[in-house]
Amino acid sequence: MDFTLTAHQATLRDRAAAFVDGVCIPLELEAELNGGKVSAVSQQRVVDGAIAAGIVGAGHLREHGGAELSMVEQVIVQEELGRNTNAIWWLAPGAYNVLGLGTAEQVDRYLRPALRGELADAYAVTEREAGSDAAGIEGTALRQSDGSFRIVAEKWFVTTGDVADVFIVMVNVIDGDARLPTLFLVDRTTAGITFLDDPPFTHTYPHGHPTIAFDCTVTEQAVLGGPGNVGRGDALQNMWFVEERIHIAARCVGAMRRLLSESVQWTTGRSQGGARLFDHQGISFPLADSAADCAAARLLTYHVAQLMDDGADGKLVHGKAAMAKLFASEAANRCADRAVQAFGGRGYMRTTAAERLWRELRVDRIWEGTSEIQRLITARGLERRGVERMLSL
Repeated sequence: MDFTLTAHQATLRDRAAAFVDGVCIPLELEAELNGGKVSAVSQQRVVDGAIAAGIVGAGHLREHGGAELSMVEQVIVQEELGRNTNAIWWLAPGAYNVLGLGTAEQVDRYLRPALRGELADAYAVTEREAGSDAAGIEGTALRQSDGSFRIVAEKWFVTTGDVADVFIVMVNVIDGDARLPTLFLVDRTTAGITFLDDPPFTHTYPHGHPTIAFDCTVTEQAVLGGPGNVGRGDALQNMWFVEERIHIAARCVGAMRRLLSESVQWTTGRSQGGARLFDHQGISFPLADSAADCAAARLLTYHVAQLMDDGADGKLVHGKAAMAKLFASEAANRCADRAVQAFGGRGYMRTTAAERLWRELRVDRIWEGTSEIQRLITARGLERRGVERMLSL
């Protein structure tokens, strides 16, 4: 299997890398020293830089304002974005993939403005008692006599919820004894939305992950994809999870590349005990382990992305995406810990990229499905699709 980039893919990588190196990385300290925030001028630089790089709306159709990249091409971009700490790239225009499945009116109202940088969306799925077990969601939508729905739910960890203009809310439509998982689009201006908490987290990213209560009424046209999509929330959400897991794996690969680059540069340029730090096997051997981790994670991630582009069995892709996220996120955490150790005291300074990535990468073993959930999915894949298919190239 040849993963040599085509000329088009190499150009895409170079544009994404130039955006990260020229726009995002120079803003990292500004963000770190200001709780994740950057100035309005800096934020506009990110928006303009992402648009110029042609990476806005990576997976969305060109007719909707997206870049319409294949999954391999998305991985190429995400890998470069992963080299950036503080998620500065997060400030670029974008939208969740499920918005592309909206009605024509929803696409015009939400997706196109989001890809122009005029609107922000947020995904509200996790609840107090429903994290890894999305099937345990208790939020409900009850149809009213006029055909509208009353949504009642409390959602936790709503990433970008503090600035979002629209929320993609997962709840169960109550239909007799049936509970039908459904995604709704709820405008921020809708009456009955209450922000309960906006807790600080380990990383310093541009936006928060607030806790939000919904007790509001929306029309049936608020169902993502239209009224006919009532009950299809799980299927739509699964598309999001698979894509996000592949993206996370790719960003972890990019983070490992940055950690290795800075660690090798530091340890080959600093001497202790009459020799370069790199010449001490206690330093260089862990970095060699990190190189192996990075290369393995990279190959697995590109393999899964190519399977998706080739139209492989969706359940097989689901299992392998879980495996890629599991390995890449666990490997990146090991790599970050080794890098901090190689930098010594400087590795514990927040002005060092190794320290920031050491904090930031920890969440990749939790969100979009914990490592334990990825192990569960992978194990089920071994049983249901077979060992050879799960390990095939």
